Amino acid sequence: MESTIESQKIDAEIERLRADSRKLEAETFKLSAEMLKLAAESCKLNRQTRWLPMIEGAGLVAITLTFAKLFLR
Repeated sequence: MESTIESQKIDAEIERLRADSRKLEAETFKLSAEMLKLAAESCKLNRQTRWLPMIEGAGLVAITLTFAKLFLR
């Protein structure tokens, strides 16, 4: 009788540990997905940071040329 109760306690503890393990695996998966999303956003921001000054410069040149053409005629 006593060994049956002890066995049930052990089985319950094993199930609790398995549930904890599944919970940790799910959290790890969620954090990995979040990390990938942040890495993609970082890559996008790096591209924008690199190209934005050139685009702004080209726009400024176009505006300057337009005003020069309109007012210097």
